[in-house]
Amino acid sequence: MNTDRLQQYVSREWDDSVVPTLCEYIRIPNKSVHFDPQWAEHGHMDRAAQLMKTWCEAHALPGMTVEIVRLPNRTPLLFIDVPGKTNDCVLLYGHMDKQPEFTGWSEGLSAWTPVLRDGRLYGRGGADDGYAVFGSLVALRALADQGIPHARCVILIEGSEESGSPDLPAYIDALADRIGEPSLVVCLDAECGNYDQFWVTNSLRGNLLGTLRVEVLKEGVHSGMASGIVPSSFRIARALLGRIEDENTGRILVDALHTDVPQERIEQAQAAARALGATVHEKMPFVSGMQPVSRDPAELLINSTWAPTLSVTGADGIPSLENAGNVLRPFTALKLSFRLPPGVDADRAANAVKQTLERDPPYGASVSFDVTSAMGGWNAPSVEPWLADAAQSASRHFFGRDAMYMGVGGTIPFMGMLAEKFPRTQFLVTGVLGPQSNAHGPNEFLDIETGKRVTACVAEVVAAHAQRR
Repeated sequence: MNTDRLQQYVSREWDDSVVPTLCEYIRIPNKSVHFDPQWAEHGHMDRAAQLMKTWCEAHALPGMTVEIVRLPNRTPLLFIDVPGKTNDCVLLYGHMDKQPEFTGWSEGLSAWTPVLRDGRLYGRGGADDGYAVFGSLVALRALADQGIPHARCVILIEGSEESGSPDLPAYIDALADRIGEPSLVVCLDAECGNYDQFWVTNSLRGNLLGTLRVEVLKEGVHSGMASGIVPSSFRIARALLGRIEDENTGRILVDALHTDVPQERIEQAQAAARALGATVHEKMPFVSGMQPVSRDPAELLINSTWAPTLSVTGADGIPSLENAGNVLRPFTALKLSFRLPPGVDADRAANAVKQTLERDPPYGASVSFDVTSAMGGWNAPSVEPWLADAAQSASRHFFGRDAMYMGVGGTIPFMGMLAEKFPRTQFLVTGVLGPQSNAHGPNEFLDIETGKRVTACVAEVVAAHAQRR
């Protein structure tokens, strides 16, 4: 492999074709089904799928097939089959659906308007992870440019990942014969600790979502008349949250949500902490004077990848400030999002949280915790020597530094599904979501140079897979 030639090829393809097409993709408000229940009527997901299909057909390799697969009442799935020199299968994964707009975008930026600024492409979904299909195919085209063999490759781009991939299992079952059993899975939907080296994800946390609802009255009552007689639904909710989270440290108090951290993951987190230093917390947009929960980068990495955590991500029953009158409100509802360490049984965790919150409600209030979804995490299998060597070589070739391994605090349901279905499969989970890239929030961006380098690294790993012994 001529790595200089490969890098030049990838860079040219990104500049000439990938970035312009990603700009078109960002303009499509194809929010995931959870955020747009009328996605089918609106047609945005179909537009995104067709945009990707059209680009792939225009850049097809010999013998390659491109198809939008549609199951009844499911979001579409893009299925690409690229012939190879061996009978092995490499499965490359990404998704086309997006998170909603969110608020707080900087002046001149917005979710559905692509903006190129200082080598970064701003807008919703470019980095998370619309680039995946383009990067995957460019990687294979870069190998073809030099006649470098690779295994048969299947590129699979789903349409419901941001909603927990509810449609994906049906597609995996329906396409099982066409996919076969992959010996390598490449996922381009993860984070990178910095933009200076190749980052490989070695674990993902699971996610438990639910709504805690506390009701105390049938209707709101003047606060001067009711307070002191009727306990506040918000105070009761605070007390219930105290059953599951230490308010001073954030530690989760329910044993079913904890697990032991493997020593290998601790050592990898320590290595990543040495590389990243204070940037582990400095990448966060803290307000002035705000401090992280710890000053130890290794502790922060473990906290965000192997510790259970709770975030309150939404509320109901609480008027906006301008509409808040002197009323003791009848109820408080809170959307709870728990991150679960790899290895924790998500259903058991959900039952434990539900029982903890609903038992013996204070003052006999009406308390319910309705589980929306419960997904387990993922811990990568031991990396085979060929893959470890290939990732290291690729990082040195295209980043000029060693590859690093790090857990990610988010969830990619597909990884857990595949690991259970194909226990002998090797995984390369990586991505372009580095510091300040802010997926799901305002000012999301794709660092274009990192996208190019990750694409080149994927090409080298796929080539090494075909040569492994």
